[in-house]
Amino acid sequence: MKGRGKVTTKYVNWGDAKVKLTWKPDTQLPPRELITSVHGFCFRDDKLLLVNLNHRGWDFPGGHIKYEETPEQCMKREAYEEGYVTGKSLLLGHIVVDHNENPEWHESSAYPKVGYQVIYRMEIDQLHDFEAKYEAEERVLINPGEVIEYYHDWNELYQEILDYSTR
Repeated sequence: MKGRGKVTTKYVNWGDAKVKLTWKPDTQLPPRELITSVHGFCFRDDKLLLVNLNHRGWDFPGGHIKYEETPEQCMKREAYEEGYVTGKSLLLGHIVVDHNENPEWHESSAYPKVGYQVIYRMEIDQLHDFEAKYEAEERVLINPGEVIEYYHDWNELYQEILDYSTR
């Protein structure tokens, strides 16, 4: 990556909750116990991989870390399970998920008051046969400029990360 990307903050509504999301380009992982999910912007020949997740629509691959799995191992597993792709990955940074202004958050909430979604870029070296055995119904490789035609909750935060991933 050439140069550091900019920090971008956005407020989103998750159900009745107002959550502050901040993108931070960084080559250091946040504390492992505070990582809530790991995601990957996966590319092949400058095309972006999207997966059509059951009951959720188009998204980029990602999910929760399994016990004793590293964030990078998680991203690679999710990319394979959802998109049937493998490749080399590069840590881009993380999204800070801040519930400090969320009146719905409480000590017994499923997520920490401040948690992290780690983001990688994957260079796809192999497209495996798509078997739809996990949570994705289909995959597509698109021009990154077409992402808003597929991903209905796309926002400026994701756009900043996508732009950073293609520099």
